[in-house]
Amino acid sequence: MSRPAATSPASLPNAAWPGRPMNRACLRWPRETDTMKRLAAFLFASALLLHAGPLAGKRVASFTLPDSQGRYHDVLDYRGKILLIDIMRTDCPHCGTFSRTLERVKSRYGDRIHILSIVNPPDNQQTVAAYVAKHKITTPVLFDFGQAVAAMLNITPQNPTIKLPTLLIVGPDGIIREDLVHDESRKDLKNIFEGDGLNRILDKLLAESGGKK
Repeated sequence: MSRPAATSPASLPNAAWPGRPMNRACLRWPRETDTMKRLAAFLFASALLLHAGPLAGKRVASFTLPDSQGRYHDVLDYRGKILLIDIMRTDCPHCGTFSRTLERVKSRYGDRIHILSIVNPPDNQQTVAAYVAKHKITTPVLFDFGQAVAAMLNITPQNPTIKLPTLLIVGPDGIIREDLVHDESRKDLKNIFEGDGLNRILDKLLAESGGKK
């Protein structure tokens, strides 16, 4: 049903027009507006969840892992902070690109976010040292010689593959907010791993947690 023009006096239930009958279409308009608003809110929320991934909404698995200096990093020490967990391999070409992206992110946000990268065998201290020097990495790279990554990513015989690089964004409450995997065929994900798309996600998370941009 078409709605009357908003400027039509005959359709306005206003005291300035005594004796005018109230147009029933006007009574339906607020309901239509509310429906449109709800639809817009749903679409907006859906867009925010577009990248969420299967682990989003779950608590990050606990781990304590060493870096190349023998210092141990416990994920629980980062509770109350925003933590980016980068699961990578030193011979992965996209991992090198993403490491440089993370360095730009660290330079932009400073101590408002924290970054941990994790490698598995066959990577070792020598391969990691060469990688760190090549990409000028300033954040810790941890060694997982057990099952920390497998537990974190819910790796099972039915789900045996780890795609690299994988990024988990963990909120101050220890809940995974984003579970992202590099995908060259998707421009949105490529922009997160290689461009400035990650900044928008972090800006939103910092705003939610009361942090300043």
